[in-house]
Amino acid sequence: MKKLLLSLTAAAALLTLPAFTPAPTPAAPPAAARKAAPEPYAVQQNLSGVGWRAKKVGGAHNGAVPVKEGTVQVQGKQIVGGSFTFAMDGLTVEDTDSPRLLSHLKSDDFFSTAKHPTATFVITSVKPTKADDRGNNADVTGNLTIKGITKSITFPAKTGVKDGLASASGTATIDRTQFDIKYRSKSLLETAADKVIDDNFIISFNINAKKEVRS
Repeated sequence: MKKLLLSLTAAAALLTLPAFTPAPTPAAPPAAARKAAPEPYAVQQNLSGVGWRAKKVGGAHNGAVPVKEGTVQVQGKQIVGGSFTFAMDGLTVEDTDSPRLLSHLKSDDFFSTAKHPTATFVITSVKPTKADDRGNNADVTGNLTIKGITKSITFPAKTGVKDGLASASGTATIDRTQFDIKYRSKSLLETAADKVIDDNFIISFNINAKKEVRS
């Protein structure tokens, strides 16, 4: 009888123990909550342009470089990346029609366009900032390649995405000597003081890209 009572007591104790259940597997977040992958927007050549301005003692010159092709990466309502190719062999001078100046800029003294017909810029980061008095709302960092030499540059830009159109505009200051463009640089001892061409030149850009239609 004692054995029977002990067995019944043990069974009752087991029945009162909490049941073991495995931890539930976390549910996958709903599709709307997942971070969307960047979408490609194709640069519109007819709506985009790049200008340049270079200073020298007693004057300055300005012109343009065509945008050959490019893609802007958009995530949500922000530009997050992009890559661009510029036609250096299509470089123009706008303040004078001197064929000699244009030929010189395309020569090995400057951009060596026969050897390096294109330049590229690849965005590595876009950091949103508080808009300044020019409307710049982001710091853009990327790798600029001129004459086969790549350097990282950072500059402020105005960026926006609306109704399937991504846009970016701004200016960047480039040290030409970093790209082996040293003709009449003040860093060269043989350059006369009245012949110096500023080492820095300014690039102004206006890029517009449309959302690519996927078939």
